[in-house]
Amino acid sequence: MTRIAVGGFLHETNTFAPTKATYADFVHGGGWPAMTFGADVLKVMRGINVGLAGFIEAAEARGWDLVPSVACGASPSAHVTKDAFERITKVITDGIAAAGQLDAVYLDLHGAMVTEHLDDGEGEILARVRKVIGPGLPLVVSLDLHANVTPEMVEHADALIAYRTYPHVDMAETGRASAKHLARLLETKQTFAKAFRQLPFLIPISWQCTNDQPTKGIYQKLAALESEAVPTLSFAPGFPAADFPGCGATVFAYGTTQADADKAADTIAKLVESHENDFDGRIYSPDEGVQAAMRLSKTARKPVIIADTQDNPGAGGDSDTTGMLRALVRNKATNAATGVIYDPASAKAAHAAGEGATVTLALGGKSGISGDSPYTETFVVEKLSDGNFIAPGPYYGGRAMEMGPSACLRIGDVRVVVSSHKAQLADQAMYRYVGIEPTEQAILVNKSSVHFRADFEPIAEKLLICAAPGAMPADTATLPWTRLRPGVRLKPNGQPFKPKAAAE
Repeated sequence: MTRIAVGGFLHETNTFAPTKATYADFVHGGGWPAMTFGADVLKVMRGINVGLAGFIEAAEARGWDLVPSVACGASPSAHVTKDAFERITKVITDGIAAAGQLDAVYLDLHGAMVTEHLDDGEGEILARVRKVIGPGLPLVVSLDLHANVTPEMVEHADALIAYRTYPHVDMAETGRASAKHLARLLETKQTFAKAFRQLPFLIPISWQCTNDQPTKGIYQKLAALESEAVPTLSFAPGFPAADFPGCGATVFAYGTTQADADKAADTIAKLVESHENDFDGRIYSPDEGVQAAMRLSKTARKPVIIADTQDNPGAGGDSDTTGMLRALVRNKATNAATGVIYDPASAKAAHAAGEGATVTLALGGKSGISGDSPYTETFVVEKLSDGNFIAPGPYYGGRAMEMGPSACLRIGDVRVVVSSHKAQLADQAMYRYVGIEPTEQAILVNKSSVHFRADFEPIAEKLLICAAPGAMPADTATLPWTRLRPGVRLKPNGQPFKPKAAAE
């Protein structure tokens, strides 16, 4: 029987964010399933939208024997602590070493992990795994669309295969694609040529959405280029908030010949570069966005939805800034809701006060973001929750969510979801679990950049993007970069990065 070692270790690192990812964060999981070891991985990681779940499904259909080590992820944040990285990576490598005779290894990684002691988390993981398994054993990896792929990652893996949708509704499908490619490697004993291209400008995440052009068309062309000669081809727009030389968009291809791989990679790289002018769009200030939403809502039949993009916990924000809430109240918005504000102390105070009570809180604003502060006001406690629910929408795909003690607070005619754990508001259930029916609101303000669109576009009259203070600037050129590779443009058509010494 074909024996495959499998594992998962996912983190998207915003090196400018306020809070690091500790081992405890991976144990809990945030928006990911809680950390799972050994045989339990095969029980927990199935039937949900994650790469490992898709791989397990496809592997079992092929009759493969799977040897799991660990599966874990944590909400995007600042650097992964050295303790967390070393402990989890050791479980992966020790599990592979102890597995006995293996035919291959599959890992579900993110591709944009930076640790306290390493720039390239995934490059180091793959180097250590390769050292254990030797040069001949196939090693296939699924990656996030936001991966900052490095030469080291390409070197150590036989194939890297990235998601093709943002919102990421194809995470499980990418796991299945990884199994398909691994099956071909095992059946043919073939080694594919690799081609890798780093693109010359950073792409802000708000304009990476695959529901829209130009990205939608780029992925359509990419899929059309795959063939027997080029079995897998990926474009990763990258996660443009990691201050190290490997940050940015990449293309990587695998071909039966080097010429096949090079031609496919060059075709997509040139296509992306030809759309540099299109990777941009309108960003509203908080007041502009709320006022526009209020005007639209007067005749709308569905909610107007605003992305609070700069405090997106899916991009390293702490999900606790108050700029958009203040704008809703300041402009006297009605029938409006926003979330999720991560504030365990306020959630605890709401539970102590009880439903129907009024409570004065210093809500949110505790992550030290410039231009933000706690919002001290009196709120009505409308609804309480233990924070446990299922998120059935396309992004979370049926995951069990554990948001901890949570509440719906009301100020004026604005309702606020407050939680004790943070996760990106990318599912309608993240309003409903505290008694807010999202389809009945005039305005919704989601702490998310793009993932929310998978579940909210069908109920939206209009989508707007606002830039209130937060850890993930919508304009990537405003970040205080110090360590990018020289010459990469800081945004589409932006200034090229110059190291400080060279600039001086």
